Amino acid sequence: MLVASAPTRLDFGGGWTDVPPYPEERGGFVCNLAIERRASVSMTSRRHDASPAAGTPAIDPLLAAAFQHARRFDLDGTLHSDFPVGAGLGGSSAVGVAIAAALAELAGDASDPATLAERSRHVEATELGVAGGRQDHYAAAYGGALGLTFDATVAVERIPLTASAVNALESRLTLIYTGESRISADTITAVLEAYTQRRARVVAALDRMAVLARGMRAALHAGDVATLASLVDEHWVHQKSLHPRITTARIDAIEAAARKAGASGFKALGASGGGCVLAISSAADAPRIRTAVHGVGELLAWQVARDGVRVESRPTP
Repeated sequence: MLVASAPTRLDFGGGWTDVPPYPEERGGFVCNLAIERRASVSMTSRRHDASPAAGTPAIDPLLAAAFQHARRFDLDGTLHSDFPVGAGLGGSSAVGVAIAAALAELAGDASDPATLAERSRHVEATELGVAGGRQDHYAAAYGGALGLTFDATVAVERIPLTASAVNALESRLTLIYTGESRISADTITAVLEAYTQRRARVVAALDRMAVLARGMRAALHAGDVATLASLVDEHWVHQKSLHPRITTARIDAIEAAARKAGASGFKALGASGGGCVLAISSAADAPRIRTAVHGVGELLAWQVARDGVRVESRPTP
C-alpha cells in the first residue's frame, strides 16, 4: 500500500489574484503558509481485474478523475482529511497533490513539486471543471512559507522561517472554523465577471491585495508578525469589498469577539463565505481570543508544515 499526504494552508494574502484571467493580465502574487492539517490518500492494487467502465464510479470524484487521466484502472484508493469539510484551507488541492504524488511514485516518475502542483490543478480545473487559482496546489506540493508570482507562468519563492519565527506564528495565530459552508460558485463567478468587466472597485481591490501579499512576504522574511498582522487586516477590508457574501454574520461575530479580546489582524481564509478565519494577536492575547471565540466558532490546532507532499510505502492490511 502506498500512502501520500499533503498539507493544507493559511492564505495570508493575494488570494483571487492567482485566478485567471487576472494573473495573465495584471500579474498576481500570493503569500501563504502550509500547515499540518493534511489530506492523505492510500492506494492499493485491485484484487480483481476491472474494466475502465467499472473502475472508478463509486469513489471520490478527484480520485476517479485522476485515475481516468492517468489511465490507472488497476488501483483502489481511499482518502482521509485531517480538517473539516469546506474549511477554506485548500483541502481539495491537498487531496489532488497527494493523489498526483502517489500516482507518480507508482509510475516511477520523480516529478518535482511544481509538476505535481500543475498535475493536481489540471485534474481539478480541467477534468472536473472546478474554478479556482493555483496557490493551494503549490502550498500542498512545497510546504513551508511561499511567495508565489503568477503571470503566464508561476515563480515559487520559498520563504525561510527561523525557529523563532515559527514559534511566533504558532503562538500568535488563532485558526477558527465557522462551521459554515464556503462561498458559492455563483459568488466566485460574480467576482470574476466584475473583474472582466473592469469594475473599478474590484480591480483596485485585487491590485491592492497583490501589493499587500508582497509586503507579507517581506514580513515573513523578517519574522515580523506584527507587520504581518497589519497587512492581513488591511487585506480583509479589500477582500470583503469584492462581494457582499464574502463575509457572513457568523464571521462578523467571530471577528468582533476576537478584536475585543485583542486581535490586531483578521481575515477569512480561502474565497470565504464560511470555512475558517484567522486572528492574529500578541502571544499574551492569544489565549483570551481563544476563550472569546469559543462557542461562536471551533478552534483548530495547527502547526507549520515545513515540508510538502510526502509518499511512503506501508504493509497492506
